Amino acid sequence: MNRTDVTELHYITLIETVPSIMQHGILSHTLADQLPHRSVAMPEIQERRRNKQIPGAKMLHDYANLYFDAHNPMLSKCRNRNDEICVLRVNSSVLDLPGVIVTDRNAATDLVRFRPMAEALEHLDVARLFARYWTHQDDLYDQARHKAEKCAEVLVPDRVDTEAIIGACVANQVALASLQALNAGLPVEIHRMFF
Repeated sequence: MNRTDVTELHYITLIETVPSIMQHGILSHTLADQLPHRSVAMPEIQERRRNKQIPGAKMLHDYANLYFDAHNPMLSKCRNRNDEICVLRVNSSVLDLPGVIVTDRNAATDLVRFRPMAEALEHLDVARLFARYWTHQDDLYDQARHKAEKCAEVLVPDRVDTEAIIGACVANQVALASLQALNAGLPVEIHRMFF
């Protein structure tokens, strides 16, 4: 993958958390735990992430995590909550922040590789990362691998500042009305291709 392939990054969250995010930024799990909030994250996955040490860097929970493509298995698992979730669009310039780590798949998986941004993108397959489908009925091993690759992450130390948040996408009119009612100051659009 090339740097020009990354036009924006994504953060999946509950609509109700957007005002807090617009005040504090997209926080690492460690920092978010200091504020009252609800999360879309699955507890069993967070438990796996909790004790994961990134080689030569911080603990995984000390990073705000973004996706290259919100149309991924994580968002798919939230499909029954489409009325209450959104995808925040984040300027790709956060890739250039100091200390950013990129994973080649979901950071909770056993086979994940963590790389500094300077050397990470060349190890990502743009076609697989941005593929519309990650199912491979004829090859279940490849399906599991592709599912993890679709959730490749950009890990930003501590927080992503609010200035980097450039908009939001939602699944439907109900979510659009909910997010617009918060007056968060973000352009919002219905983007069914993510959901």
